[in-house]
Amino acid sequence: MKQIVGWIFLFLILNCLKTVTCAKEQQPNIVLVVADDYGYRDIGYHGAEFATPTLDKLAAEGVKLENYYVQPICSPTRSQLMTGRYQIHTGLQHDIIWPSQPYGLPLQFPTIADLLKSVGYSTHAIGKWHLGLYKKEYTPLYRGFDSFYGYWEGGEDYYTYYNCDSFRNRSTPTGIRIPQSYTHEDILSDKYADKKTWCGYDLRDMSEPVTNMNGTYSTHLYTKKAIDVIDRAKNAGKPFFLYLAYQAVHAPMEVPAEYTKPYAFIKNKNRRIYAGMVSAMDEGVRNVTEALKSSGLWNNTVFIFTTDNGGQVHAGGNNWPLRGLKHTLWEGGVRGIGFVTGPLVQQQGKVSEELMHVSDWFPTIAEAVGIQINGTLKLDGQSQWQMISKGSLGSRKEILHNIDIWTPLKGKMLYNDTFDTRVRAAIRVGDFKLVTGHPGDDTWYPPPHLGNPKFAKTDSTKNCWLFNVKLDPTESSDLSDTRPDLVQELLNRLVVYNSTAVPPLNPQSDPNCDPKLHGGFWGPWE
Repeated sequence: MKQIVGWIFLFLILNCLKTVTCAKEQQPNIVLVVADDYGYRDIGYHGAEFATPTLDKLAAEGVKLENYYVQPICSPTRSQLMTGRYQIHTGLQHDIIWPSQPYGLPLQFPTIADLLKSVGYSTHAIGKWHLGLYKKEYTPLYRGFDSFYGYWEGGEDYYTYYNCDSFRNRSTPTGIRIPQSYTHEDILSDKYADKKTWCGYDLRDMSEPVTNMNGTYSTHLYTKKAIDVIDRAKNAGKPFFLYLAYQAVHAPMEVPAEYTKPYAFIKNKNRRIYAGMVSAMDEGVRNVTEALKSSGLWNNTVFIFTTDNGGQVHAGGNNWPLRGLKHTLWEGGVRGIGFVTGPLVQQQGKVSEELMHVSDWFPTIAEAVGIQINGTLKLDGQSQWQMISKGSLGSRKEILHNIDIWTPLKGKMLYNDTFDTRVRAAIRVGDFKLVTGHPGDDTWYPPPHLGNPKFAKTDSTKNCWLFNVKLDPTESSDLSDTRPDLVQELLNRLVVYNSTAVPPLNPQSDPNCDPKLHGGFWGPWE
């Protein structure tokens, strides 16, 4: 098996090299920081009631991406970031990859780490992976990364690195989910014993379990490991790619008390803890950028910051004034915080309103380091490097937010000759966005200190909405009744995309995942 995988990997890299041309000039370092469940509202320049001085400063010195989109949940965003492909083309269009499920990001798709490694970069991943763990071939060291320190599944305790998952049946993809508010004590008790629940630790150095970090806050740990990579890189004589995927600010609500002390004025407990978690992450980013500067690497580094999805309002996050939250296809679930900064970005102190999607990072990074990709890779992402670096017009005109045929159908089919409006889907074309099926919680959630949620007054069977999100970013004025021509046009675009979709991957849980069978750790069982 190992030999077969080796041949597959070699084929991918050789094929990748055939599809790119590399510039001869010095190649820049790439540092890509991903924040987890970081809400649109929750940065200083979007009006957060808590401080993010490092992120604000870095963004102000670079290019703020203010028309930038991600996916509503973790694994789909990370898969698109890594491969430049829409989730309908990788089979990850329905749900995240739960640690008990035997699948991952399909191996036939090279990652951005594969590409950079093939042209001489050292590649390093720190923090959250969430793209498969049931076979070692799906883990970071087999997906283009020279080193890895972090966790393979999607979320865990910040101090103990312990997490549970429950049985998931393919016919009922939502399964039995443990609440986001669970505590470590809940897990250790028999509270979920009758739910077919498996529990274990998940912290790895390279591929080996780490057992001596219990009690170390993960944001601090991953920042330290990132600085270690930078310290080694300054004398390595080759460019590096650092993928720093913080656990912060995903649930559970945990942070050292020192970070919440400045926020006693925030009365809502979850919001106050979340503010502290954001502050700890902001401090971590400061320490990473200071390490880049003190090592002499900053002047040849492109620094990218992105969230992975909208904020989870039930775990302290916020997306106000946008509608919806994590898991939804409303703007609050998919419009993300993003910026690019560093001396190599020729235009600085700019705000870009050009349309951009998380799948664009693959070709954008490629162009930034001097790699020209031809069409044989068949990416959905489009390079935005000229837009970011020089202020050129963006190349993207539309975004497929998703088509998910596994979410239960909603309402009645409105048209017989185009896309089925009962299916959960969303697409952005120009200034207009079409949403169909069951997009998720459609509430507007202000930060707790600004008042109560605003609930939508919508027919429970309604399944088609049209918005001009340039003029109406809060999705308050539905145009579907007054612009049926545009509805049909966008539905037809969904038909085109759906014709290229692969079947969703969402297999039933495998009891062999049980960490008790693997030394108490989540990890490969096949």
